[in-house]
Amino acid sequence: MSAPALTFSSDQAEAWDAVSALLRSAGVDIEDSLLMPPMPDKSSVIAVIGKAGSGKTMLLSELTKALVEAGIDVVSGDWEGKKRKDRRTLAILAPTNKAASVLRNRGVPATTIHRILYTPVYDPEYERIAEWLAGEGERPVIEGITDVALDRAWASYQINTSIPAALAAAGLRGSDFITGWKRREEPLDIGFIDESSMLDAKQFEDLQEIFPTLVLFGDPAQLPPVQGTGGMVFESLPTNRRFVLQRVHRQDADNPILDLAHALADPAVDFYRFEKLVEEASKRDERVVWAQRVEADLMARSPVLVWRNATRIRLIHAFRNAYGAPEDELLEGEPLICDGIELPVKHRKKRLDLEARGLIKGAQVVYLGPGRKPGFSRLHVIGAEDPQVSAASIVKIEHEGDEEPFIPFAARMGATFLHGAAVTIHKAQGSQWDTVQVFAPDIYAAAQMGRVEAGQPLWKRLAYVAITRAENQLRWVVRNRLGRPSGPLAVDDLRVASVPLELRSETED
Repeated sequence: MSAPALTFSSDQAEAWDAVSALLRSAGVDIEDSLLMPPMPDKSSVIAVIGKAGSGKTMLLSELTKALVEAGIDVVSGDWEGKKRKDRRTLAILAPTNKAASVLRNRGVPATTIHRILYTPVYDPEYERIAEWLAGEGERPVIEGITDVALDRAWASYQINTSIPAALAAAGLRGSDFITGWKRREEPLDIGFIDESSMLDAKQFEDLQEIFPTLVLFGDPAQLPPVQGTGGMVFESLPTNRRFVLQRVHRQDADNPILDLAHALADPAVDFYRFEKLVEEASKRDERVVWAQRVEADLMARSPVLVWRNATRIRLIHAFRNAYGAPEDELLEGEPLICDGIELPVKHRKKRLDLEARGLIKGAQVVYLGPGRKPGFSRLHVIGAEDPQVSAASIVKIEHEGDEEPFIPFAARMGATFLHGAAVTIHKAQGSQWDTVQVFAPDIYAAAQMGRVEAGQPLWKRLAYVAITRAENQLRWVVRNRLGRPSGPLAVDDLRVASVPLELRSETED
């Protein structure tokens, strides 16, 4: 095996060899950096699975590097360039913007599944800039674009390898160079799918139609899809197509959060024993905090993770009251969660516009203030490559026990949002935050019910998913209390120089 200059554990080496063999059978030899023409009749899927800290992301990253070194083109969903008969492509995908941004922050050029299903149509004039940046054309001369602007675009592309970001650096808005969006008609080549535990059967089928070669990366200890049949798609693969990464190596800096996550696998650890482990960890390591209250300051950027909807709604109202938010409007800086797009079929293009900008179901958003028209909102989409957008919005503030939510303001149609100061653990899958607050009384309630999900006690799955969302600090909140905020909500850290793209429903033009 010709592996990267890394020390692989035995199970990582086995997985590397399996993926290498799969790619070789598809005409891509990463050991000798050789590419052969695509083999349209070849189709195969394998899965690399393992719990948090087992090295899935590291393996995905190293495989991506090897494919790039072999000459494969990475497709980002921004712009694909000229099609060539012998072109080999790779797309690294995640189910949500936040999950994709986690990979991008680790140097992996990931995008969302939706951005691969729907591709942008570029204005031919500005596409010449994209071709030049990607090395497929000469430096263009375009009316209204100065040499200085082109130099800025070039410098941006060298850092971000993002065509939209480079064009924005040249002073262009998305509406200048993207004329629309279309459903992908031609298949791609190789797909790496991270957080595949979140995939439902329909998404898996869609991906198999696009990618003849698929490698799924997932965590079998997470929660199965809410709308699924109770299992994860990789569980349907034959045993010889699943490669399990075990935790056989020490974690970076002896991570106490991962230690707690893996302690949940011990059948002898019940809820009371687990809380004792959390408390003990908090006494010896500041990365684990035994918290007596929820901190309102943290909720604006990283939601409190809960199990029950009733808890979620109560915490949201406590958060809004703590900041003095009026009932009939939002404050700048309030967090939101996209709950879907409410547009009729005839406005399909507008739906694609919104979703392509990152407003897909489950997207995390920060409210930046009202738009230029009634019912419009200026928004920052967390994790999106081009995060700022102005969109027709329907904001719903739920009340416990009420069948219908209160709507402080709304456009006639557009993107719908729920408040995001607290979210369910199910919806948090795929996301990570620097600091995570887990509302322990909800985990206790699940333990008391004795429910089992996908063969494991539900409370353990909930606790595992919740605590592994934390990158640097876990706050295990043991009391139903909310701390006062230290100051007003702020959005200065989210301001960007680029002008947001206005997205309007056709009935409001």
